[in-house]
Amino acid sequence: MRNQPQNNKGFLDLFLQQIYCLDAYLHERSYLQKLVLEIFLRHFQIIFLGLLEKLNNPIEFYIIDFYLEEASDSMMKAVEHFTKEVSKIRAGKASTSMFDGVVVDYYGSPTPINQVANVNTQDAKTIVIKPWEKNMLEPIERAILGANLGVTPMNDGDFIRIIMPPLTEERRRDLVKKAREVAENSRVTIRSIRRDANEALKQLKSDGASEDMIKTAEAKVQTCTNDNVAKVDEYLTAKEGEIMTV
Repeated sequence: MRNQPQNNKGFLDLFLQQIYCLDAYLHERSYLQKLVLEIFLRHFQIIFLGLLEKLNNPIEFYIIDFYLEEASDSMMKAVEHFTKEVSKIRAGKASTSMFDGVVVDYYGSPTPINQVANVNTQDAKTIVIKPWEKNMLEPIERAILGANLGVTPMNDGDFIRIIMPPLTEERRRDLVKKAREVAENSRVTIRSIRRDANEALKQLKSDGASEDMIKTAEAKVQTCTNDNVAKVDEYLTAKEGEIMTV
């Protein structure tokens, strides 16, 4: 690992030598050819020398940057998954998001409900599902019942109406408990991503990266972890308030 930056630098130096050979080639061209090639060459040299300056950093710098970006993206996806799952937990009022996980049998092919019907809220307590094909009414009805959402679809022959039943205090507390379980699973996922990133950084240290560089990277991983756990906690608090509001 320690020799890698020097190898990169040597390669770039060799490449620059080829550019200088191209520069000598200009003297054998016509005036117009020389002008076009010279303009191209000067612009290329400016760009390439800028790249060379950046590559003066140790190669470990770029590997660490990759690890940090990968960890950040994975944590962000974990938070997005959490918010999507929690949004399916109904809070006593009509919300089309609770049907996001409902899959309908569309001529033998499992298909999300929003790809075979329009799902809309009619009012604070009512959801109306209008299939694009009338013969999909019964498959949609079966899919909703099979999803165990705690609601009863009413098929009137043209569309399906769902009236959200009022939640008892006990049911609200059960839903809060469910939301907290989903949140804890997300926290565990985020911390697992942190652990994997730190293990990769420790391996990089064993391969020759400087201790200061690794400590700085580990601090960034922890900051990213804290930020994403805080997002989960913030969303959970809002969801609990929504569930418990009568």
